[in-house]
Amino acid sequence: MIQIKNIHKSYNNGQNRLHVLKGIDLKIEAGEMISIMGASGSGKSTLLNILGILDIHDEGEYFLDGMKIQHLSERKAAQLRNKMLGFVFQSFNLISFKNAMENVAMPLYYQNISRKKRNMTAMEYLERMGLKEWAHHLPNELSGGQKQRVAIARAMISKPKVILADEPTGALDSVTSLEMMDLMQEINRSGITIVIVTHEHDIAMRTQKTIRITDGMITEIVLN
Repeated sequence: MIQIKNIHKSYNNGQNRLHVLKGIDLKIEAGEMISIMGASGSGKSTLLNILGILDIHDEGEYFLDGMKIQHLSERKAAQLRNKMLGFVFQSFNLISFKNAMENVAMPLYYQNISRKKRNMTAMEYLERMGLKEWAHHLPNELSGGQKQRVAIARAMISKPKVILADEPTGALDSVTSLEMMDLMQEINRSGITIVIVTHEHDIAMRTQKTIRITDGMITEIVLN
């Protein structure tokens, strides 16, 4: 599903150039659920952004579902993200003035699906998350766990092949974190590939494989 070869990424930092990723090689099979761990500044979020076509690599090759990702226009990149990828973030990234149903339906807006159909589909996904009765509540009326369930429903509504999650349990308490991981494992069993960036060992242990990154390089791959 995902294959990257010799990926390098650098950023200009004032007078200096910061070499963040230093020749990353990684293969993620369709249907796998993996975690990426590393200290702050190790390059794990940069790697996730490249996998999510939110950032571009300087050197190397990236194949997503057999398609080489390079020299994409922003429009083409956005289309690929909307079709292939779902995103879950630590800060939820919900739109504050839209209710739960409208937040979940948002990806379908960019697919030119009618308002009636996208809202109906959003309600189906909220029901799957146990949030049907919260559909017309704004994000500030929801708990952290409820917000993350809304975010997961939004990630799933376009039926992506891959879900990329950046510290998805970082803002949740321990009990809610475990509930989120139960949900992620259930989604994974439906055939969706999941990549989770986390600093929590107990979260990483719930995935099939842990990729450890140190100073921009993969130093260890652990089967859980």
